[in-house]
Amino acid sequence: MRGRSYYAIPMNTFSFKLPDDMYGALAAEAKRRNITKSALVREMIDRAIEYNADAAPPSCAQLAGDLAGAFRSGRQGLGTDDKLLEEAMIADARTNAPDRRR
Repeated sequence: MRGRSYYAIPMNTFSFKLPDDMYGALAAEAKRRNITKSALVREMIDRAIEYNADAAPPSCAQLAGDLAGAFRSGRQGLGTDDKLLEEAMIADARTNAPDRRR
């Protein structure tokens, strides 16, 4: 690191582009809070990373949530009634239905 630093810890430079309206909102918020735009962006990134680090990854059920109930088998209670499920599996086996688990 050359010269004097304004920061207590070393900082890297990162550049990105913003649409005019987003840049304007960023500049206005930084001015309202009397901090630099860079400080505001660092704070926002820190909050986003901290928030996401505490969150558990989505479960399979959450990822496929929009698919649940999207397809109908024509049979009621297959997911909760073991006897009905067993009967459906036997019927599939008798018709040489392909294994749908693959």
